[in-house]
Amino acid sequence: MALDAMTRTRIETDSLGSMEIPADAYWGIHTARALENFPISKRPISVYPDLVRGLAMVKQASARANREIGVLDPAKADLIDRAAQLVIDGEHHDQFVVGVIQGGAGTSTNMNANEVITNIALELAGREKGDYAFLSPIDDTNRSQSTNDVYPTAIKIGLGLDLASLLEELDLLRRSFLAKAVEFHDVLKVGRTQLQDAVPMTLGQEFHGFATTLGYDHQRLTENAYLLYEVNMGATAIGTGITTHPSYAPAVLKHLREISGLDLATANDLVEATSDTGSFMSFSSSLKRNAIKLSKICNDLRLLSSGPQAGLGEINLPARQAGSSIMPGKVNPVIPEVVNQVAFSVVGADATVTMAVEAGQLQLNAFEPVIAHSIFQSITWLRQAMYTLRVNCIDGITANRERLGAMVGSSVGVITALTPFIGYAAAAALAKTALLTGRNVADLVVEAGLMSSDEVAKQLSPARLSGLETVTAAIPVVQAAEDIVSSDTLSR
Repeated sequence: MALDAMTRTRIETDSLGSMEIPADAYWGIHTARALENFPISKRPISVYPDLVRGLAMVKQASARANREIGVLDPAKADLIDRAAQLVIDGEHHDQFVVGVIQGGAGTSTNMNANEVITNIALELAGREKGDYAFLSPIDDTNRSQSTNDVYPTAIKIGLGLDLASLLEELDLLRRSFLAKAVEFHDVLKVGRTQLQDAVPMTLGQEFHGFATTLGYDHQRLTENAYLLYEVNMGATAIGTGITTHPSYAPAVLKHLREISGLDLATANDLVEATSDTGSFMSFSSSLKRNAIKLSKICNDLRLLSSGPQAGLGEINLPARQAGSSIMPGKVNPVIPEVVNQVAFSVVGADATVTMAVEAGQLQLNAFEPVIAHSIFQSITWLRQAMYTLRVNCIDGITANRERLGAMVGSSVGVITALTPFIGYAAAAALAKTALLTGRNVADLVVEAGLMSSDEVAKQLSPARLSGLETVTAAIPVVQAAEDIVSSDTLSR
């Protein structure tokens, strides 16, 4: 390694030749070649901080394992350990510069980590960056490792760390919907099936349903996360463990578990684990499920708030920004709309993961970089979408109580609650009359002499209509259904 004092660069050499590297860069020649080769995404791996932490955790665990089994000088192991800890703590992430999309099955990412951690360690030792004769990125920092076990393991650890914050935000969103369910517990509305009026329910029940479905997603994501916790450290190139000490795999697993706090386990078949990426596909699928559920909820919110004058107008979403450059006063449901778009992206990312998993050949899947990028992006966007949905939309929703009450009062759907007492035929006839005349169903039932006003009020109470209070017995039918069908009530 030579340092050019005039241009402040250093010269590094690999098997392909020599290159000038910025003197202050912690990355080296292998990273420099990747920057030239993969100007694709214009997004460095540092956009996913937990992936960088996962890489550093693998390097730290390997240093500790190598020291423990006696294949790495303790002083070197200590330097690598300390350097990796700085990265885990959030330092030097700007040095992880290779693009998220890259050829080579993640080799560029692994070498970027090796070089950065090595040069941090060299500084800790009072040495110049690039002094690889003292501490080598490959012989020391990458001791007992291959990209093919480091990279997938780092991805899995990073996803495990990232998932924790996603689940936290998901639970906060669920609680937000629950709070609205409590707030709207007594607000009657017309339920709908196939976009047509159905039977009454409460707005609180509707929002409680949203909360429940998000709770189920929380469970599915947690379950699928455990598929990621089987790692292949010790497999090296193809799963045979070539170049590793027999004690390395159990030693590195022990340290990885301690460092990451994740319930990691070594795969039973390292050859299979090195070539198979099915766990990524399963996890991506659970993210897609969550995204689709969120999108459906947002579709409902947009429908319920539509109008506000010529639509359903049952709820009011918080006004976040002007909705038109030409129509004064127009406000659009921009927060649900952006969540919809995130969901579309997650679905596309899941399709990418699926195709990348299928495209692997023989002992290795070369397409793990796009798998990692797709899943990390989905988690990141979903977490941020949940946050904005909660803070900028759900928490501020209000109910149009008067409009909802009027809609329930004029809805023929409420007569369904009276069919046990007046019979289906009479109920159908009165429903038809209500539709033709626009009159209140309850008034028609009382006028027909089928039930008293007190009895109708009791059966059409919010608790009965919404199913919160069950009906245990029917009141006597006052008049036969066929008499009502033929009466002049129908013509009023």
